[in-house]
Amino acid sequence: MFDSKVSELLNSQINKEFYSAYLYLDFSNYFVEQGLNGFANWYKVQAQEERDHALLFIQYMQNNNIKVTLTQLATPEVEYIDHMSPLKAGLEHEEFVTASIHTIYDAAYQVKDFRTMQFLDWFVKEQGEEETNANDLIRKMELFGTDPKGLYLLDQELAQRMYNPPSLVL
Repeated sequence: MFDSKVSELLNSQINKEFYSAYLYLDFSNYFVEQGLNGFANWYKVQAQEERDHALLFIQYMQNNNIKVTLTQLATPEVEYIDHMSPLKAGLEHEEFVTASIHTIYDAAYQVKDFRTMQFLDWFVKEQGEEETNANDLIRKMELFGTDPKGLYLLDQELAQRMYNPPSLVL
């Protein structure tokens, strides 16, 4: 029998992961409108990852007979002042998701839910990578983004990103 607080937090995380995908698709759309298809690709791949994270949470819950409840997603409200705006909003969002996963981990720890803690271990590591990637993108934009040639080359680099589905075994 799963703890009700842990179950509630897991359900909430599913919706946060789907919102993350929705947010990154919004970023992708912004960059398409700006003619930066490499940045658009980078965020489209990011959206695919977030969708799969949500599906992993769903599968975990279903495997453990925990009721899954989906809620309506909010509309992303990012003000696109410049090309850096979505990048900084992305980092802020990843930090929010990391804190949320840590909250679930702590709740599971409090009730000695080792199965959920083990499941979350992969996400803890993944969030470290997500924050690093977001920080790296911001640093690259700070270095090259104000120079048209540098921005072009960075956009070309980001266009090469391909989606690699997570290999987490439930």
